[in-house]
Amino acid sequence: MKLKEILSVLPFYKANNDISPITIRNIEMDSRKVKKGDLFVCIKGFTVDGHDFVEQAIDNGAVAILAEREVPSNIPIILVADTQRALAMVAAKFYNYPTTKMPLIGVTGTNGKTTVTYLLESILNANHQKTGVIGTIQMKVGDDAYPIANTTPDSLFLQKMFHTMHEQAVDTAIMEVSSHALDLGRVYGCDFDIAIFTNLSQDHLDYHKDMDDYIRAKSLLFSQLGNSYDGKDKFAIINQDDTHYSLLQRSTAQHVITYGINHEAQVMATNIQLDALLTRFTLKTPIGTIDINSRLMGMFNVYNMLAASAAAIAMSIPLDIVKSALENINGVDGRFEAVAPEQPFTTIVDYAHTSDSLDNVLQTIRGFAKGNVYVVVGCGGDRDKTKRPLMAQIALKYADQAIFTSDNPRTEDPQQILQDMINGVKGDHYEVVVDRKDAITRAVNLAKPDDIILIAGKGHETYQQIGHTKYDFDDRKVAHQAIQDKE
Repeated sequence: MKLKEILSVLPFYKANNDISPITIRNIEMDSRKVKKGDLFVCIKGFTVDGHDFVEQAIDNGAVAILAEREVPSNIPIILVADTQRALAMVAAKFYNYPTTKMPLIGVTGTNGKTTVTYLLESILNANHQKTGVIGTIQMKVGDDAYPIANTTPDSLFLQKMFHTMHEQAVDTAIMEVSSHALDLGRVYGCDFDIAIFTNLSQDHLDYHKDMDDYIRAKSLLFSQLGNSYDGKDKFAIINQDDTHYSLLQRSTAQHVITYGINHEAQVMATNIQLDALLTRFTLKTPIGTIDINSRLMGMFNVYNMLAASAAAIAMSIPLDIVKSALENINGVDGRFEAVAPEQPFTTIVDYAHTSDSLDNVLQTIRGFAKGNVYVVVGCGGDRDKTKRPLMAQIALKYADQAIFTSDNPRTEDPQQILQDMINGVKGDHYEVVVDRKDAITRAVNLAKPDDIILIAGKGHETYQQIGHTKYDFDDRKVAHQAIQDKE
């Protein structure tokens, strides 16, 4: 595509040379990936500034530079006020606005995002639709899966992937949308058709200055549904039981579908029965009522199923398809996932890494536990420190024995993280085992028939980050090995 055509979406820019003859093969923001014929966009990040790598980009074949300031260059430089915003605009233009060609669903909230996206994938697949999913665990295009670095990647990656999805005949794209991504503008240029809010509890206060700032960032997804009514219906799916419901409802000009359990909503779960094998409830909706028998356990998963069902209704999917999908899905990687279920005791791995999600999971376990409950849990380094004692206190609230250990300590001292967790907690039925493998082994060795072990915090992750290095580490594999060794 001609550079001048790509830049036509920018109202103002300044070029130091004639750009009319230049054709762009690809757009890159990583100088190491630049090839001959590429446009290199200089992005100033938290630790690295792309302006410092212009020379490398030129050496690799860049034919033009998009920047915020003058940089040494023997090729055309296009200056703009904000390359982050400009990148979203030119990427959408370059890839021919792929999200206008297929429905896009965004899911935001503190907990439940991944589960809701996978429930939606299951429902849409049952309705004979090909799906694309971008989220915490991976990116999927149909049945093909790819690793992913961030919950919500940058705008360039997104536009490229949505273009790929469209080329591969994806009918609907589904994406987890983090508060960081919304605040940093990573989803600029994405034309959302449905925005889903799961819930909000304390998290990411290492990034957001307070909870008000956190919910402000979340609300951007709903305001970005737009103000126009051009014949394309758009929907906001909001949890009415969450205290932030009213703010989010006011944030959007589009249709609102509410869901909930405790407050009257358009999509509701009634007659809820929870046990160790099945979750049963009656799903009441504007288009009918149907009974659900799901293998997804816990009240938090009832909410997840309500959110997915509300979105399905917005897409005019019949209730019998919703029922079939919800009843056939067995679970999501690292979300309340049983390890070696043939054992006389139960071992569960879950991604619960906030006080609210840990509370939800432990409450569910307490509902069917016959023996002792053991919890192995830690807190991540370089993250919100204020939630550390909250996590510890919730573990002690429900567990017969808590084992506090390392999560992903990153650049912090694991001992200090653990000290932050236990400072001021009430109760002494805990021990501190710094090494996560040793902590999991300790819990397995303590467990007797009918006991339950919850290994919380990392879920699907297959690494442990210590310093700046990621080491192979999977809670499920470590627990499985510990169980085999015990035998």
